[in-house]
Amino acid sequence: MPEVEVKDRNNKVVEKLTMPESIFGLELNSALLHSAVVNYLANQRQGTHATKTRGLVRGGGKKPYRQKHTGRARHGSIRSPLWKGGGTVFGPQPRDYSYRMPKKQKRKALKTALSVRLSEGNITVVDTLDFEKPRTKEMIAFLDGLGLGEKKVLIVTEERNENVYLSARNIPGVDVTRAQDLNTYEVLLHEHILMTRAALEKIQEVWG
Repeated sequence: MPEVEVKDRNNKVVEKLTMPESIFGLELNSALLHSAVVNYLANQRQGTHATKTRGLVRGGGKKPYRQKHTGRARHGSIRSPLWKGGGTVFGPQPRDYSYRMPKKQKRKALKTALSVRLSEGNITVVDTLDFEKPRTKEMIAFLDGLGLGEKKVLIVTEERNENVYLSARNIPGVDVTRAQDLNTYEVLLHEHILMTRAALEKIQEVWG
């Protein structure tokens, strides 16, 4: 059974916890992780790109010159794709890139990502994480004390903690999320996962 140390704010080990095999003991499945990341990124796309076809470009209502006896090719509009300033052929149009991934696969991908981070020794659990008021300097000192100062860190809390969020949002590479909002992409994007004990219990409750 995988184990993890619970630390206090001074980086001292308070106790050891046994992590559930069903969430933190899965074997690496690269194909599944890849599918989950591609699905996440596709669902983030706005799909608002657009180009103008010949029917959308301004002008071109009048035939540029008569059909015959000019010695030139026949043209009906100066907004033809053949003309400079004309419409675009087969250009991108607004579309929805999102698609559904089976729920069981999505959950298994997240558990696999968490298992990978734990096997690498890149999950830290702290007993509490709270600030009386938003202080970026205090958050930086806290992360430095845990040896995470130069790493990309994902901080996981049980519920949205405004002081923790505001303290971390200006630190490059550091993000904050709730336990129930965890996803495979964010877990793999960050080098280290820092979570509170309450967040760990919430993960077991939601994803177990």
